[in-house]
Amino acid sequence: MSATLYILYNADASVMGKLKYGYRKICKSSEENPACAACDITHGGLSLQETPAWMNAKKQIEAESGSKVVQWHRDELSSEMKEFVTSKQVRYPAVVAGKDGGGFEVVMDSSELAACKGDAQKMIEGLREKGIMQQKQASL
Repeated sequence: MSATLYILYNADASVMGKLKYGYRKICKSSEENPACAACDITHGGLSLQETPAWMNAKKQIEAESGSKVVQWHRDELSSEMKEFVTSKQVRYPAVVAGKDGGGFEVVMDSSELAACKGDAQKMIEGLREKGIMQQKQASL
């Protein structure tokens, strides 16, 4: 598939960014419109540590897709990714695939990530449905 899958968070990595995210999460977040559905999947919401479920899911995604998983906050994006996000009006959070020939493609948008309701396995199911991941068959 692609060389890299980027998880783009709807938050900044700075201390102020983390504080703003915490405020949005506590005061303005709902199940249908979470502050950052990607954060809910990878960190369980407000934690600074990745959840064991996400760490296992990330290994599974990398093994089944052949892609490296990179997680970026809004203020960590490369110039190429910033240009893509701006030109395509990508709404955070999102999962973006780096194409083999260059360029990017959104493979899961913010509403699809919100539908996962913080469950990394539901994200895996969504990636499989889109053909990003293919479950390896057990050897006989």
